[in-house]
Amino acid sequence: MSEASQRFWSPAIHGLQAYVPGEQPQGGGWVKLNTNECPYPPSPLALQRMAEVVDERLRLYPDPQGLALRDAIAARFGLARAQVFVGNGSDEVLAHAFMALLRHGRPVLTPDISYSFYPVYCDLYGIEHVPVPLDPDFRVRVADYRRPNGGIVLPNPNAPTGIALPLSDIRGLLAHNRDSVVVVDEAYVDFGAESAATLVNEFPQLLVVQTLSKSRGLAGLRVGFALGHPDLIQALTTVKDSFNSYPLDRVALAGAQAAIEDEAYFQSLTRRIIDSREWLAGQLAALGFDCLPSSANFIFARHPRHDAAGLQQRLREHQVLVRHFRQPRTAQHLRITVGSQAECEALVDALHALLGHPDEPTHRPSEVTQA
Repeated sequence: MSEASQRFWSPAIHGLQAYVPGEQPQGGGWVKLNTNECPYPPSPLALQRMAEVVDERLRLYPDPQGLALRDAIAARFGLARAQVFVGNGSDEVLAHAFMALLRHGRPVLTPDISYSFYPVYCDLYGIEHVPVPLDPDFRVRVADYRRPNGGIVLPNPNAPTGIALPLSDIRGLLAHNRDSVVVVDEAYVDFGAESAATLVNEFPQLLVVQTLSKSRGLAGLRVGFALGHPDLIQALTTVKDSFNSYPLDRVALAGAQAAIEDEAYFQSLTRRIIDSREWLAGQLAALGFDCLPSSANFIFARHPRHDAAGLQQRLREHQVLVRHFRQPRTAQHLRITVGSQAECEALVDALHALLGHPDEPTHRPSEVTQA
């Protein structure tokens, strides 16, 4: 793009490196294990509630405060409505948090290997960003965050590693960091980690962010939420109402509320994904992969004898998509979404063919494949 074509741009966005989402292929036939989407449909109750609101009421604006949805979320976590904020996906909720709570003229700390949107938000809002290195085993060391800061953002479990911190580590971090906000991004918490939501009433500087995209199969609906002290929630609301008073439409509000309320379906769905994850991790290990311990709906793995970028391309030629990150410490790893059991089996079959083990049997436990 030429300089002339950018002459109307605001100076602040020159040089801004935007987040690059995973590939969304057009057409069918793909085994899509590259964007951590849920492999199963949303709650039938959520689909029913959404269908019920698609009527003439769409001419009216939705509830700008999302009261019914906030009440449902509050009830699930044992909190009050004033401790809940809802937004258009957790990305928007996080963006509001960076604007409302993390612009204090001091650096924001995040892991150096983590969700790549965090430094984008810092650049967008003019926030100094200091990446804190993971240890040699790709783990967060909370002691490394005990330094002056304008805020801390930790994904738990981390992405793309999938490794989770125990709740005791989060508590310890909060106890030693009382003068700035700690944002715990729990996009993947429902697949085996402990939520910091239980600490919200104890630590007024804690903001917990979650999404309905992963564990409730609603990535296409774009609903996220935050839990925190009412003062933090009010700051988010002030930014929201200065940007878009109606971030969630009527369909999204209805579907999200039903998904939160359908606890039985949620538990069944996450159990299926966890079972497939454990099966897939075993299959990858048998093929020679080194897999990090995952508490998420994906596995971060490397093969010591195969280049990750080359393997990603060869899988793509088999119409299997996985994610590759080119940063130095992760360049030999692939992030593999846990798909349906059938999709996981298709991946393993493709890897058997590519790695020269086409005749080895793939064990497919029937209890995993059943709904």
